[in-house]
Amino acid sequence: MSEELNNTMNLNSISDQGSLKKRKRVGRGMGSGLGKTAGRGHKGQKSRSGGSIRPGFEGGQMPLQMRLPKFGFSSRVNNNFKEVNIKNINGMDVINLKTLKENKIISKAVKKVKIFGNSAIESKVTVEGLAVSKGAKEAIEKAGGKIIDTEFKKDTLEGDKE
Repeated sequence: MSEELNNTMNLNSISDQGSLKKRKRVGRGMGSGLGKTAGRGHKGQKSRSGGSIRPGFEGGQMPLQMRLPKFGFSSRVNNNFKEVNIKNINGMDVINLKTLKENKIISKAVKKVKIFGNSAIESKVTVEGLAVSKGAKEAIEKAGGKIIDTEFKKDTLEGDKE
């Protein structure tokens, strides 16, 4: 029984032996074991001061990140366009880019919006200058709302030329 009690670990029985290792002091004479070349060997890029090799360099061999195929595609043309569900605009009275951004339905970078969905809404909404799907248009008009198209039409520009 007394042997089992002696095997327990206490704070006063813990030794710090091996917890601190002395740092390597290079270039301090031949007796230190790291004199002369200071553990860098003879000649070559890694023996020189400032001689480091950039990450991913494989000695002139084509690096792994260049050997692997590229993949994926992100269109830069269409990343400022968002769709908004008709459920999200229920309860608003005027809907345009400004009001959608203010209510944090779309981000500030968005320049074009299309409203979609065919679920019924209760509030009368006025949509200004946004694209609207066929189902969303029917739902808005059924609730007593209206859609105002403020985008440029080609026929108005042609009339100005004459």
